[in-house]
Amino acid sequence: MERIQKIMAQAGIASRRACEKLIEEGRVTVNGKKATLGQSADATKDRILVNGNPLTPEEKKYFILHKPRGYVTTVTEKHGMNTVMDLIKSPVRVYPVGRLDIDSEGLILLTNDGDLANKLTHPRYHAPKEYHVTLDRQLSATALDRLREGIRIEGRTVNVDIQSAHGNTILLRIHEGRKHIVKRIFLQLGYTVTRLIRTAIGPLRLGNLAKGKSRELSSKEVEELRKTGPRPPKAF
Repeated sequence: MERIQKIMAQAGIASRRACEKLIEEGRVTVNGKKATLGQSADATKDRILVNGNPLTPEEKKYFILHKPRGYVTTVTEKHGMNTVMDLIKSPVRVYPVGRLDIDSEGLILLTNDGDLANKLTHPRYHAPKEYHVTLDRQLSATALDRLREGIRIEGRTVNVDIQSAHGNTILLRIHEGRKHIVKRIFLQLGYTVTRLIRTAIGPLRLGNLAKGKSRELSSKEVEELRKTGPRPPKAF
């Protein structure tokens, strides 16, 4: 017996949190009765329906995509905008894990593995992400020192691991997943980010994958991704 939202996530319906919302909205039934949050079921014996459709396990698929500018990281179209789903070809429905702003570029992970998606976006884990950042002007030595010390945003310190810094370009790694976090870091220092490219998520690297193109992950890459451990302790 397992929680219904976990069974749904394992079947590739959505992330566990999104599955909880489906249950709360009354769109999930177990043996003909509306499911309740926290309810357990046996996927091999109980009849679970989501939006009236039987829950059947899907083959797990994992892709990385090089997102170009001008695409939103959503599953459904928003106000006529292009979405990353327009760029992915998969035999099963997959979902983006996390997001990149419409004017940002780089690595996006897409999967129907709800458990893994939940782990990678959970505040305790947040896989380290690497970004190539271009600023509106050269970064000063003082600002660079402040970056190394960590930047405090909304009462929490964001630890920044600087890989390299040359003129107005910086390669950095962070464990944060808050919205617009990289842009907010540099805004605190008085700089504007003019270009942002995500080059890595945990062990996954963008490499030479062309803009707008995707590829399926190898079993070894998936295994490495699953090994992503808890994030370092917070600094205060």
